[in-house]
Amino acid sequence: MSASHYDVIIVGGAAVGSAAAYFLTANPDFNGSVLVIEKDFTYQYCATTLSAASIRHQFSTPENIQMSLFGTQFLRDFATTMQVNNDSPDPAFHEGGYLFLANTDSGKHILQQNLVTQLKEGADLALLDPAEIKARFPWLHTEDLTAGTLGLSGEGWLDAYGMMQGMRRKAIDQGAKYLQATVVDVEKQGAKVTGVLLDNGERYNCGQLINAAGLGARQLSENMGITIPLEYKKRSVFYFQSPVELPNCPMTIDPTGAYFRPEGDGYIAGIAPPEDQDPECTDYEPQHELFEELLWPILAERVPAFEALRLIRSWAGHYDMNTLDQNVIIGLHPAIHNVFFANGFSGHGMQQAPAVGRALSELIIYGQFRTLNLHRLGWERILEQRPIIELNVV
Repeated sequence: MSASHYDVIIVGGAAVGSAAAYFLTANPDFNGSVLVIEKDFTYQYCATTLSAASIRHQFSTPENIQMSLFGTQFLRDFATTMQVNNDSPDPAFHEGGYLFLANTDSGKHILQQNLVTQLKEGADLALLDPAEIKARFPWLHTEDLTAGTLGLSGEGWLDAYGMMQGMRRKAIDQGAKYLQATVVDVEKQGAKVTGVLLDNGERYNCGQLINAAGLGARQLSENMGITIPLEYKKRSVFYFQSPVELPNCPMTIDPTGAYFRPEGDGYIAGIAPPEDQDPECTDYEPQHELFEELLWPILAERVPAFEALRLIRSWAGHYDMNTLDQNVIIGLHPAIHNVFFANGFSGHGMQQAPAVGRALSELIIYGQFRTLNLHRLGWERILEQRPIIELNVV
C-alpha cells in the first residue's frame, strides 16, 4: 500500500476531528490507517480554544441531551482513558452546573417542558422558584424571575484545549497520523471522493473522509459539489473581575441570553449580538461595544455586584451556525458515498465532540449508529427542509 493512501482521512484536527481519530483507533474492530489534516498545530484560532468551554444537559432536543450526557461521563473518565505512558491528562472538569433563568410565564413553561425531556433522558436537574433561587444564590437579583432550572451534577466547565490535546495525543499513541496542512481541493470519481490535495502540493488518497474542518467546512463541501447551510458568526468572550465574590456561582443563563460563569480569579461572560448586528464574519476582533452597550448593563442588573466589575481581557471565536436549525449535521450526504460530515454545531462542538467522534467511528466501522441514535441529525432533514428546533441555543 502506498504511503500516500489512508483508509480514513479526517480534515480538521481540533476537538471533533481528534475525537473521531481517537474512537477509530481505539476500536479493535478497526484495523485501518487514519490521517488527520490540521491547518494549524497551535490551535490558537480554533473554536475549541476560543470557546466558553462549558458542557450542559439543558437542551430541548433529546439527541443533544444524550450527546452531552455522554460527554460528561467521557470527561469524568478522561484521566484514565487518555493516559499515555503513565501520564494522565487533566481536563480540569468542574461540575459547577448551569442555571437557566426565566422572567415570564411563557419562559417558565418552556423550562418546565424542557425539564420533562431532560429528566427522561437522565439529566440531574431541579426546577426552582424565585425564592429557592434567592436562597441558593443570594447575590442574584431575582425579583423579576418566574423560575429557573439548575444542573445538580454533570454540567459545568473545563479546560477545552486540554481536552482536545488529550484526545489528540491518545489518537497519535494509538496509531493516527497528524499532518499540518490545508486541504485546497478534493478528487472525485463518481459518487466518491478518492483523495485530497494540500496547499503544500502533496496529494493523499483516501478510502473514506470526515469533514470536521470548522471554518473550512463550507469550502471543503463546495469543493465536493455539496451546498451546506453554514454561516460563520463571531462570538466574543469577556473576562472580568468583581470586587464581590459569588459563592457557588454556576454558569448562569439570563433570560436575555447573556451568560456568565466563574473562571480563575474572575468571571467570563458573553451574549449574541442583536440579529441585525450579527453578520457573517471570520475576523477575531472582540466586539468591545457589545460589552459596553449591551452585556455590562444586563450583568449589573442581574448581579448588582457586577456594577463595579473590571474588564481584564477579551477574545473572539466563531460558531459554525447551521442556518436551518442550529443543530449538528452528521453523517453521509446521499450524493457522496464515502464522506462523513460533522458540521454546523452552532456553538456546541466542544461539548458534543466525544459523542460525535464516537458516532462517526461507528458509521465508518459498522455502517450504522450503535450507541446513540443520531439519525435525525443527518442530511435528510437538511435536504427536505425539516428543521429540528433546539430551544436552548446560547
